[in-house]
Amino acid sequence: MSAPYRTHRLTRSRDSVFFGVAGGIAERFGWRPGAVRLGFVVSCVLPGPQVLLYLALALVLPKPDH
Repeated sequence: MSAPYRTHRLTRSRDSVFFGVAGGIAERFGWRPGAVRLGFVVSCVLPGPQVLLYLALALVLPKPDH
């Protein structure tokens, strides 16, 4: 027996601080939005394209339907 199919797709959140990307990720995976935002801020200390990835997601992810 397979796991149930998830129909909720990844979108930006209406409850947004900055583009709604972190809120949308939190809603999709059932996490707290503050924890996702904090994780992003902490990850910015590490080398890598975190800010560019966040901006790319802000452009690519659709706005919520509801």
